[in-house]
Amino acid sequence: MEEMKKYLAEAVGTMLLVVFGCGVAVATGCTGNDGIVATALAFGLVIVALAYSIGNVSGCHVNPAVSLAMLINKKITVREFLGYVIGQVIGAIVGAAVVGLLFGSFTNLGGNAVQSDVVAAYGEGGGLVIGLVAEIVLSFAFVLAILGVTSKTENKAVTGVVIGLSLTLVHLLGIRLTGTSVNPARSLGPALLQMIGGDFTAISQIWIFIVGPLAGAALAAVLYRWLASRKEGEEQT
Repeated sequence: MEEMKKYLAEAVGTMLLVVFGCGVAVATGCTGNDGIVATALAFGLVIVALAYSIGNVSGCHVNPAVSLAMLINKKITVREFLGYVIGQVIGAIVGAAVVGLLFGSFTNLGGNAVQSDVVAAYGEGGGLVIGLVAEIVLSFAFVLAILGVTSKTENKAVTGVVIGLSLTLVHLLGIRLTGTSVNPARSLGPALLQMIGGDFTAISQIWIFIVGPLAGAALAAVLYRWLASRKEGEEQT
């Protein structure tokens, strides 16, 4: 029963992340500086709210990449990881459906894709590579911040704020590159429903937004685990 509560919390949290984050992206068109800042703040602020509401239930991963980092650092079990990811994906799909219902269209739900300026600069193939690199770097930075701030219980009061600001930061850089994912579930939910609505762009590039965040998170987890082990060893000497 306790595990199911965690999975439900992750599903609800991811749903709300998509509703508010992607919803603001759709509402503003995510164009111009105002739209970019508004979207970045929306993703960051909803994470702050979720961290202080469901954080004590599931840890508020709401992101398979974060769950992978926690698995690598032995904070959750394989069984919990699978349960978290299933909950997150279901939540993202429901969240995307809510966005579609609110705006009356399923062709634009905030799905991710390599942006046209990147493709223009590097060509189609090169643009996809740059998009993948961007997602790895952005996810690495985001997950590294999460691992650092959650490593000490005395940080508990500010954990949600730090994570929310970190998510805002990566969005400010990444929106003009890939729309910013750093979260496979957040990308998959809108991509699937946009495909049903007749837009295949996001689903055709979904591999970037699965591989990139997971690779970046794994790199962050391995690096942080090594750094933390060195620190512990130095403190013992």
